[in-house]
Amino acid sequence: MYSIRQEELFPFEDLFKMSSATKADFVLEQLPIEKILYAISPPRPRGRGRPEFVNTRAMIYSLILGKMEHIVFAKDLIRRLKDSPEFAIRCRFTGSDPIPSEASYSRLITKLLECRIFRTLMEDLADQATAEEFLLGDSLALDSAGVEAFDRNPSLNREQALKEENLPTETDEPSFLEEVETIPTEKAKPQKPKRSKRGRVPKAEEAAWQAELAAYHNSLSLFEREVADMLPCSYDELLADMPQYPSTGAKGDPRRSGRMKYWYGYKLNIVVDCQSQYILTGETCSAHVSDQRPAIVLLKRIKERFPNLPVRHVLADKGYDSEPVYRAIRDLGAFPLIPLIHRSKESPEGMDKHLRPICRQGHSYLYDSYDSKRDTVKFTRPKECPTCPFQAEGCQKVFKFRVEENIRAYTAPGRGSKAFKQLFKLRTAVERVFAYLKLYLGLVSSRKLKKRAFVDMDLSCLTYNLCKLAIDRLNRSLRTTVKTI
Repeated sequence: MYSIRQEELFPFEDLFKMSSATKADFVLEQLPIEKILYAISPPRPRGRGRPEFVNTRAMIYSLILGKMEHIVFAKDLIRRLKDSPEFAIRCRFTGSDPIPSEASYSRLITKLLECRIFRTLMEDLADQATAEEFLLGDSLALDSAGVEAFDRNPSLNREQALKEENLPTETDEPSFLEEVETIPTEKAKPQKPKRSKRGRVPKAEEAAWQAELAAYHNSLSLFEREVADMLPCSYDELLADMPQYPSTGAKGDPRRSGRMKYWYGYKLNIVVDCQSQYILTGETCSAHVSDQRPAIVLLKRIKERFPNLPVRHVLADKGYDSEPVYRAIRDLGAFPLIPLIHRSKESPEGMDKHLRPICRQGHSYLYDSYDSKRDTVKFTRPKECPTCPFQAEGCQKVFKFRVEENIRAYTAPGRGSKAFKQLFKLRTAVERVFAYLKLYLGLVSSRKLKKRAFVDMDLSCLTYNLCKLAIDRLNRSLRTTVKTI
């Protein structure tokens, strides 16, 4: 029923092996350029300042083609436009248009950052793919990836400053040409109140102690509180409070078991349709933020932006094994397919490692079905029951559990079943999307400072959806041609 990878007449990799002109025509035809021009259109000039005549439409096209051609810096893009008239024509520059300067591209990126139009267009392309039945939305995959920042790590500045303090001064004369780099100061975090004495709080001090705890809790931001405290908040509230500055992140290295991989930068979180591999939505946060917190933001965005999407399953890795994430997925009307994190070596009494009931001989009960009316999952006798010596005494034939009793333990299909394993294989779709973004669209690291890096990452995701929509439309036309022949 489910396939890990769909075979296509025209795969994603072949698009980047095509000639540059043909590739540009296929991709740029899918871009709703008028929406971008309307979003960044400046107000009417008041007669002040030097008028600037640039082809904004062609500049936006050049940013997209620059992503596909692995052009990192604006100066390299400008040099390519000047040295290659063919590339300038593909970007829709005419002979009378002057090649924009770096300042012009800088002002354009600032406008794109203020309106966030690239992220909106990425979601609009997913809507368009749904309308054309390319995107089904039955199973979604959720994951994150680290993106290195172009900003300098402040810890490196501190180490350099400490080294310079120990160096002897060569001269007492001030050097006016020397630039002194200021070390950013970290924002002081509120400290949790502590009691001087152990044991139960006396009744006379309980009111003051509760008021002190409430004051500390109110001083925390939404992303500093418990993950469960984020569930009642709206998407806009969470997005406004999300940390979006470069920081140091850590993640398990898949190549070396038991070791961590560190980077300084950001973390890109996306939701991908498992069948069509479109990016539905995504958000960028600081690298130190845990995966569970932006997951709540993305799931709320899916419910708000795609209310009619028939989501049945949301797939994620062990990093998302948390009850608030399960609650947010169930709020979509879907079931979470997430492997369990075993916080103790021994399983709970009467259950196996998948939290299924076990019989007297230690065999696990089998997942049978899910009852949507009563919101219960059903487990039946193990297959070893006919040869079990305790059969005469009578083992329980059926177990039924309400999902709300333990939302982390019970899902449909149940863990350990063949259906769960087959469905969970679809999670590789989000890994494949990240591989495309890093290999073809330069998502390994950003080459823009501070929040301008968000435009760079949004542009990579938008370009990916444009390429995917172009491929699907091309495959549809090829199938139609084959049927007519």
